[in-house]
Amino acid sequence: MNIRLGLEVLLDQKLDLLEGRRVGLVASPSSIDHDLRSTVERLHRQPEINLVALFGPEHGLRGDAQAGKHVDTYTDPLTGLPVYSLYGETRTPTAEMLQNLDTIVIDLQDGGVRFYTYLATMTHVMEAAAAHDCAVIVLDRPAPINAATVEGPVLDPAYRSFVGPYPIPVRYGMTIGEMARLVNTHFGIGCDLTVVTMQGWSRSLWFDQTDVPFVPPSPNLPTLSALTVYPGTCLIEGTNISEGRGTTKPFEDIGAPWIEAERLAAMLNDLDRPGVRFRPVYFVPTFSKYADELCAGVQVYVTDRDCFRPFETALYILQVIKTTYPKEFSWRDPWRPGDRKPIDLLCGGTMVREHLDANSPITELAAAWQEEVRAYSQLRASYLLYADP
Repeated sequence: MNIRLGLEVLLDQKLDLLEGRRVGLVASPSSIDHDLRSTVERLHRQPEINLVALFGPEHGLRGDAQAGKHVDTYTDPLTGLPVYSLYGETRTPTAEMLQNLDTIVIDLQDGGVRFYTYLATMTHVMEAAAAHDCAVIVLDRPAPINAATVEGPVLDPAYRSFVGPYPIPVRYGMTIGEMARLVNTHFGIGCDLTVVTMQGWSRSLWFDQTDVPFVPPSPNLPTLSALTVYPGTCLIEGTNISEGRGTTKPFEDIGAPWIEAERLAAMLNDLDRPGVRFRPVYFVPTFSKYADELCAGVQVYVTDRDCFRPFETALYILQVIKTTYPKEFSWRDPWRPGDRKPIDLLCGGTMVREHLDANSPITELAAAWQEEVRAYSQLRASYLLYADP
């Protein structure tokens, strides 16, 4: 389907939003137009736009940093502009970073998932902008795994973190622009917000059903297939199982040295989960967990992405591995001393971990969050900008 990105609508029809303003830009490597030109280049070369500062999220403005790696502030060699890191000493723009700005533009390709950190980066920028009288313009982009499906538990506010900034479900079923509207109003950020909407996009579309070139939003989400399973297999990060980082199929291949690949695949396939099959795999990660060690496990192979539910499927994967290998399996220790367990931060509370530790039925766990999801869906409806044709 032919669409016009928020970036392209801004440049073609809404330049008045930036005329006479000192502009900052939050962008990443996937911030591109249909001709693969970066948003940095497009705004920097536009005579009517006074672009004075750049901001980089996790992985950096140019995508040269691995997951979790701090990024330093530097001068961009291509534009000569300062690049302020929002994933280094601070994850929120400081007063010094914003002092010469009137407007900050956010153009990020999000993952459609609560724990993908670009969502937290956007909301932190909005909060700082509200505190320093700086307008915010969000350039909307397609939700890669559609924006019609909502899945997973709503975050407990006590577990708010950079991988869970607000009490929303794991898979929240909105574009980044729609989510900006929701958090700005419902959660009281209150910044001067404008969302430049796309043209020709509808919410049931997957990314490959658009004509927008696919550029990986981060190094470990190199394909739409990886993004499709990511709302579930990201939970593997909270365990001592490899989530496939350091392989050619991160988040699709999962395993550990102590897993029996064929046995695990057979057990998972016997569950007959909708839209997915499991293939035995062997891999040697080049970095991250079990670097340079032979791991065995499964590839999460999606056969019908419309009925596949990645989060719930991941719970079955964890339960099978945990009960089959009780001595080998463990939850990952906190990322920082005194912090909460990564699995709890990813799930937005202790409910998932405690349920799996008790080996209770997954159906009961999934039923437990449905009322909150229904309430969220009613709230979400007020902030949607796109319909299905």
